Amino acid sequence: MRSVLGDRRALAILLGPALLVYTLVMLVPMGWSLGYTFFKGNVIEGFTFDGFGNFEKLWHDPQAHSALWFTFKYGVVVSVGQVLCGYLLALLYVFVLRKSSALIRTLVFFPVILPTVAVALMFQKLFAVAPQNGLANTAIEALGIHHGDWFAGGGGAFLVLVVMDVWRSMGFYGVLIYAGLLDIPEETLESARLDGATGWRLIRHIVLPLSWPVVLASAVFSINGTLKVFDSVLALTNGGPGSDTTPLTLYMFRTAFSYGDYGYGSTIASLLTVVCLGVSLIIFRFSRRDLTKG
Repeated sequence: MRSVLGDRRALAILLGPALLVYTLVMLVPMGWSLGYTFFKGNVIEGFTFDGFGNFEKLWHDPQAHSALWFTFKYGVVVSVGQVLCGYLLALLYVFVLRKSSALIRTLVFFPVILPTVAVALMFQKLFAVAPQNGLANTAIEALGIHHGDWFAGGGGAFLVLVVMDVWRSMGFYGVLIYAGLLDIPEETLESARLDGATGWRLIRHIVLPLSWPVVLASAVFSINGTLKVFDSVLALTNGGPGSDTTPLTLYMFRTAFSYGDYGYGSTIASLLTVVCLGVSLIIFRFSRRDLTKG
């Protein structure tokens, strides 16, 4: 093994094909997209050099600001919901259901494999008000609470979107964190119980610090996925009403492919890349905290 790792020719043979594919699939399109940010036009009308015109347009574009704010809001709320619900499910699997959790894990995980369009159509029916009330509205009205059309305003549409995406994906994060909790030695938990740590104290001071790496990984997966949300919004609200639920991805898609402005669309994509990178760095920075204190 050492002789292979020390042989540059062997390393080139082993890593070369993978690096070539990665370059062609990832780096070349990224560089191409970055180059488009300095031009305006499309493949039909042709491209003209515009310098930093697209960046200046982005700076003053209120619709881009609205899409950025929605992307941040959606990313934070849904990511917290996904990881928190996933962690609670994992605790349920490990400390309550134990060996009998297999069936529940399977049932909760099932929505993960459902097509996005099918889930969106189901939630449209659940929260529908016409031609007849959906199941969700019927249940809410049974509690004496009356709500109009959920999709008539940005707030209602956002709430339905959050509930749908958290419900759909919490099973995945539950299984992911569950695998991390299983790695905690049983001897450590028993020692903590003998020292009087039970319930919340056991979770706060023993389980959470030891499972923090997998929680961090889940948070990174979640935030990078939610910041790049596209299919859920397109299928459920199509960015409406108006542009109240339009994220950067949908705004970028419409700008580049519906309106044919490749340069400005690429500029929006570059902004999204910077946002994802910045949020990931913040998460890793926060992860350096010592959770065993406090």
